[in-house]
Amino acid sequence: MILFIRKLLTTFALIAVVLAGAASLIIGFNFPYQFDQPPTRQDIEAAQRFYNKAYQAPKNTESQSEYETEYLRVAEWAAAIFNVEGEVRAFVDKFQLKDKTVLEIGSGRGYLQDIVNDYTGLDISPTVQRFYHKKFVLGSATAMPFADNTFDAIWSIWVFEHVPNPEQAFFEARRVTKNGGLLFLWPAWNVPPWLGQGYEVRPYADFGILGKITKASIPLRKSMTFRALTALSVRGTRAAAARFGPTTLRYQRLTANYEKYWGPDSDAVNSIDVHEAMLWFITRGDECLNCGEAPIFLPVFHMPLIVRVQKPGPLS
Repeated sequence: MILFIRKLLTTFALIAVVLAGAASLIIGFNFPYQFDQPPTRQDIEAAQRFYNKAYQAPKNTESQSEYETEYLRVAEWAAAIFNVEGEVRAFVDKFQLKDKTVLEIGSGRGYLQDIVNDYTGLDISPTVQRFYHKKFVLGSATAMPFADNTFDAIWSIWVFEHVPNPEQAFFEARRVTKNGGLLFLWPAWNVPPWLGQGYEVRPYADFGILGKITKASIPLRKSMTFRALTALSVRGTRAAAARFGPTTLRYQRLTANYEKYWGPDSDAVNSIDVHEAMLWFITRGDECLNCGEAPIFLPVFHMPLIVRVQKPGPLS
């Protein structure tokens, strides 16, 4: 009997070691080590060229609604699939923002500008100005040309994954939002690192041995089980760190492909987890309005983050 118990304990110990090792590997390979660093002039110029081209006016068209670039066609398709306009309208209605001052960061083609009356669109591409009949400002999310406490609310759709230093953009969003104001942030969370090279759409013949291994691993890495286990392991570590004060935004830096548009987010420069973004805001005193009682289990992607900004001092 004693021998049996010893064997059982040894088996449990081995299982525990294997599980601990697997968890360590998952955290080691997926922990978001990177944080903000100033982008180079080359990075900034490459991004500006790409988005200027993406939003350039059609050469031959009878209607402004007929766009010539694949980038815009995919953007319109994705916005329809995820009911972006409906989600933003619901946000505006729920918090009675119709007549409030609202900013859209990375406003692109401005298709959401008529949801509220007092709207301002901000984008780095001057070629989008032709889409606007409301206020448009040319500028960067990381250095916005607005005074502190200007806006009652901000929304931003599929933008922050394209910002080279997203923590600075978060700081700026809080700065220009009034105390008690609202943020509706919907980046593409957890952008896969293989999109920039088009692994999913290119044949195996395009790649060397490491590329072939990467392509073969994608079905497993895309599975919800793998994504959930990966996210939970990292989120637990980051939630513990958040107990010690305001967090630094951690994320995985990606290599954007500005030469070939393989598909959605092949031009992304970072991969942020929604839980990590939530921690960044709440450790600064803000309130997450849609994170629930157990935010560690937030969906891995496809959800907006709704935050009420809480600055020191009376509500304005």
